[in-house]
Amino acid sequence: MTKAEAGRKTVLAAADKVAIVAGSGRLPVNVAESLALVGHVPFIVRIAGETDPGTSLETYPGSTLAVEQFAGLLPLLRRQGITHVVLAGGVSRRPMWRAIRPSLSLLSILPRAILALRRGDDGLLRILVDLIEDNGIKVVGAHQVVPELLAVEGRMGTHAPIAADWDDLRAGLEAARAIGALDIGQAAVAIGGRAIALEGIEGTDLLLERVRDLRKNGRIAGRKRGVVVKCAKPGQELRADLPTIGPATVDAAHAAGLAGIGVEAGRSLVLDFGELVERADRLGLFVVGLTGRETAR
Repeated sequence: MTKAEAGRKTVLAAADKVAIVAGSGRLPVNVAESLALVGHVPFIVRIAGETDPGTSLETYPGSTLAVEQFAGLLPLLRRQGITHVVLAGGVSRRPMWRAIRPSLSLLSILPRAILALRRGDDGLLRILVDLIEDNGIKVVGAHQVVPELLAVEGRMGTHAPIAADWDDLRAGLEAARAIGALDIGQAAVAIGGRAIALEGIEGTDLLLERVRDLRKNGRIAGRKRGVVVKCAKPGQELRADLPTIGPATVDAAHAAGLAGIGVEAGRSLVLDFGELVERADRLGLFVVGLTGRETAR
């Protein structure tokens, strides 16, 4: 699939059945609620220990699988007559191999799964997408079935970056692209025109918590403002794991003493948009969609 195809809106027919493989966070909730509004009630595959409890996902038909039961995903999708799958939300841990029960379906995919694990997160996602589509089920990105989730270009909300913030946005974008090329993370924090913290396997929330602690410990006490920037990894599988921000990102950026958030327009997701804008406006933060042209300024 080309980048153009990965970004194209998917038009669902009346007979199509959509499954959401739901990890943690608000993304699977946003996707499920948007699909239900247009008459496509999704089937939810909850990942044990990952899918957030107490959300509207519990009101939809579904089933729960542990990450060690990944070989059972395809038979489950086939039994439900699923035509399209959305991979949405975070997964914080890898399978515990000792807990996996041997089966014929597992043996058929195990060599590819092991290879994918060695290649890193994006390699694993690519293999999972290929495995599902090899069985006649189409994998679509959250942005393809709910395009209104995509970040728009420019300012989102009342507040706008000042001149010094643009230096930080450029530095943060360059750093985020660099670690993305190494399949390390999708986010970077920049203060004073240079990157001071990079996202690793811990994710954006803990990256911002680390920056908050750096301020408290005096390591960046004299530095004002600053930004967090998120962008897609170069060559990333766009149907899974797009950079995502939501109201919680605004809260965490504010707690870290930052002035705003930058996200890659058209290749990032904004969850609970109205709530995010309201919270950013109230806390005095800017949120801006970046095109990539900013690095040439």
